[in-house]
Amino acid sequence: MLKKINWRAIFKGFAWLVCLAGVVVLMSFINVKKQSTKCIDVQILIPGADNFIEREEIEAIINKDGKLLGRSLEKINIHSIERDIKDNPYIGFAKVYADMDGVIYVKIKQRQPVLRVINAGGQDYYIDKEGLKMPVSANFTANVLVANGNILEGFSGKIDTLFTPLAKDLYKTALYIKSDTLWDAQIEQIYVDDKNDFELVPRIGNQRIILGNADHIDTKLNNLMAFYKQAMPKVGWNTYKTINLKYTNQVVCERRDSVSIKKLEQVKVVEPNNSQDRQQAIDSVVKESIAQEIKKATAEVHEQKIGASAEKNNSKAGTTVTKSTKEDTNKQQKANTPVKKESVKNVSSATDKKNR
Repeated sequence: MLKKINWRAIFKGFAWLVCLAGVVVLMSFINVKKQSTKCIDVQILIPGADNFIEREEIEAIINKDGKLLGRSLEKINIHSIERDIKDNPYIGFAKVYADMDGVIYVKIKQRQPVLRVINAGGQDYYIDKEGLKMPVSANFTANVLVANGNILEGFSGKIDTLFTPLAKDLYKTALYIKSDTLWDAQIEQIYVDDKNDFELVPRIGNQRIILGNADHIDTKLNNLMAFYKQAMPKVGWNTYKTINLKYTNQVVCERRDSVSIKKLEQVKVVEPNNSQDRQQAIDSVVKESIAQEIKKATAEVHEQKIGASAEKNNSKAGTTVTKSTKEDTNKQQKANTPVKKESVKNVSSATDKKNR
């Protein structure tokens, strides 16, 4: 018996053949078009405010084998140009393509540093948002957190991953601080001491904020915020020498002596006008943010007190006592209870304190 013909498989094979033929025809058309089309313009797109690499440097990479303008698209190696751009240590992403009108587009995304590291050997480098090391630039200095001290993470000069646990913790800490506008404005430096503890250097206040490491960093900084709200408005910003956040669910502080506090209050730092204006603007933003947090917390406590008072009044209103019963009760209490002299004195004293 003859096997039944599988028309479905035949139709699939025919469809694939037609698609393949269409691709071949399209590629042939593109090649013919490339031969006749010349480059009339090069559009370089570099989004973002960072300027680690200038437009002139990109143009130099693009035109290293001769200017592209006036050349046919067929003689321009788009993929080679893209590879050369990606080799630049400040470029995180690059895409080069051409349209059929002769315009070549170069889209670039620069690396975004979150931390600048000065290690124990004096090497200086950045850690970007992806956790990769990248070199500093002579053209541009990123306004990011700085870490120094007992850091042993080296840098070969090329893009590389982090290999020490301490450097990875620094990266996590910097990412967290960068993600919060208040802490990003308040914390300006991380110092790693001989015990490998992280000490945060704040813009507002003269305390050493001992973080420890990146473990439970959200809880630790929440504890610091609670301390800012509850303690700082009462004691002042110069009262404490250290604020230790290493221990779970508690803040351990070391006070300064009164002489040190007075000296700190009298010290005036003289800076250039531009730097001083910038610092004052940053300080005002941080203080305003902290003040708003304190005001918010105070309002919540006030609302809770009002709610508790309302509940108490409601419970009193729910109990009905007749006037005659109340008066009889008061008379009976006065008749049966002797008034002690010292009790009256205590009540009077408490009233005087309250009035004061």
